[in-house]
Amino acid sequence: MIKAVIIDDEINAQSLLEKTLNRYFPNKFNVVAKCNSVDSGVQAIKQHEPDLVFLDIQMPEKNGFELFKYFDVINFEVIFTTAYNQFAIKAIKRSALDYLLKPINHLDLAEAVKRFESKTAGSSAQKKLALLLENLNVNDQKVSKIALPTVEGFELIHSNQILYCKAESNYCCIKKIDGCTKTAAKTLKFVEEILPANSFQRIHKSYVLNLNYVVRYHKANKEVELTNGEKLPVSFRKEEEFINAILQNH
Repeated sequence: MIKAVIIDDEINAQSLLEKTLNRYFPNKFNVVAKCNSVDSGVQAIKQHEPDLVFLDIQMPEKNGFELFKYFDVINFEVIFTTAYNQFAIKAIKRSALDYLLKPINHLDLAEAVKRFESKTAGSSAQKKLALLLENLNVNDQKVSKIALPTVEGFELIHSNQILYCKAESNYCCIKKIDGCTKTAAKTLKFVEEILPANSFQRIHKSYVLNLNYVVRYHKANKEVELTNGEKLPVSFRKEEEFINAILQNH
């Protein structure tokens, strides 16, 4: 049985989540506590030592992110629950953490539970949450590190170390400036969304490029040349957008 704590200031949301867990995952979850604030949630976590915490972000007195300052060691996994919040969701994605949009759909919940079960116990929650809190305190231009989900787990990469990203079916190849390549277990679209928008640009259906490493653009054959000598294609549909981005970036 997976010991779970639900923290949400809305009583109806608590009950709905518990009922959904019981209905679609019979005999898999034991909800040991339902709490309506960060403070009561902290007490419940310290008392019950859950495996998983479902944590609402927007709560009246303290938001969900404040929960973590009460723990020196994070030995539980977290799935955030939230009404749509672009800034918070981007920070969560950059930290390779999980979230569910309210109202919670049982299919989305099933996917989140599947990802939780595939994680190795206690391996990464601390690092991911530390990165999340770091990302929440900076704006898009100052994001330094992102957590890329890989087949093995996740890897922290400084965004300025990324030369370009290339689509490979449902995966994404990350080419770094040191020449090595990493494979993210996510689509190019997902990776594009978590990269800082001021320095990364989609130039083709298969490529997202770091504008800081562009040397020149060959307009005749629609190729961009990078600092490492590689040349990448620029699609006709993306050309104007790419040129404007280069001009704004420099």
